[in-house]
Amino acid sequence: MALAAQGAMGLAAAVIAGVFGGAAAGWSALAGAGAYFIPNALFALRLVVSVRAGKANPFTFLSGELIKLFATALLLWMLSRVAQDSLVWPAALLGLILTLKGYLLLLMFRKLS
Repeated sequence: MALAAQGAMGLAAAVIAGVFGGAAAGWSALAGAGAYFIPNALFALRLVVSVRAGKANPFTFLSGELIKLFATALLLWMLSRVAQDSLVWPAALLGLILTLKGYLLLLMFRKLS
């Protein structure tokens, strides 16, 4: 549920940036959202697999969280290198921040337990 909310917020950021800043801003916001969403989705998948295998422990969570943060930083760095001329940083940061705050969408509709 949280991943769906984060994905929705990332798409909303891309639409908002695209409407107000043009196509380059929309793609930049989508890329910024993806820089957090993709590592977070892989982290959630890893946690689900660990829980189902009965191997979940605090180290699994901590190591996964650290890998997720480093992967996000790496993706943002790669984004700055690959799309340096067409990247709109305010839009990319909007996508990143709205995706990070995806849980607010759940709070608005009281779906967070």
